[in-house]
Amino acid sequence: MKLLENSVFEGVSSALSVENGDSTILGKIESYSCKMAGNDKKLYKLLNADHPNPHELQALSPPQTQTQQYSRSQSDEGEGPLCDTCSRKTIFYLISTLNASFQPDYDFSNSHSDEFSREPSLQWVMNCVESNMFAVYGDKFTTLKSQLWAAIDEEINLNECDIYSYNPDLESDPYGEDGTLWSFNYFFYNKKRKRIVFFTCRASSISAAATDSGFIGDYSTEDVDDYDDDDMFMDPDDNWCEELSPTASATGGTMLTAVI
Repeated sequence: MKLLENSVFEGVSSALSVENGDSTILGKIESYSCKMAGNDKKLYKLLNADHPNPHELQALSPPQTQTQQYSRSQSDEGEGPLCDTCSRKTIFYLISTLNASFQPDYDFSNSHSDEFSREPSLQWVMNCVESNMFAVYGDKFTTLKSQLWAAIDEEINLNECDIYSYNPDLESDPYGEDGTLWSFNYFFYNKKRKRIVFFTCRASSISAAATDSGFIGDYSTEDVDDYDDDDMFMDPDDNWCEELSPTASATGGTMLTAVI
């Protein structure tokens, strides 16, 4: 996939990446040509090694926000959700876009079709994006909203697009860090233009991330209260050391010393 320069996208992406109170938003919009570049040919061969037909249909997962609304089909084994599908070639484009956008920190080459969904409509996607944004930005998003969709429409012609989303498990999610409030990854794919606009965004809680990554010591305040001056001594290097009683040791040893 070849990244296409777009100064308007750069400006909107910059406006999307802000801190507002306890929340931080990181967002970016990028445009890619569906033209193989870099390691794309290697990835294409890898994905089609056992299935040489690029037009073979692959099963997608229902959109996460609409799973409960999907109709169900009858089968001999009972009921099951109807799956949407897309071609193996389209899956290749989506995975290549992820690799190009998040390289070199992440590699999505082993992703599967069931980690992607086809969104039901443009309006549905717009509503999801705007509800998330307004929850963090508040009324400040009102002005940016029109600029955002106008820029994407100018680049890709939204009415001609199929819209996909990437919904991985936590281990594969590039936004799976502690403190994440919400995130989304949307692909606006225009087959006629052979182009994909990728819109990715994450909101995280500053305080939650700091708490989750904070260091918690191995000893309680009760352990500290048990120490007194008699536990202090000098080691051979003339460093003051503190001798911990066997009951304070969490390692099963008979004595711990701490250099001060």
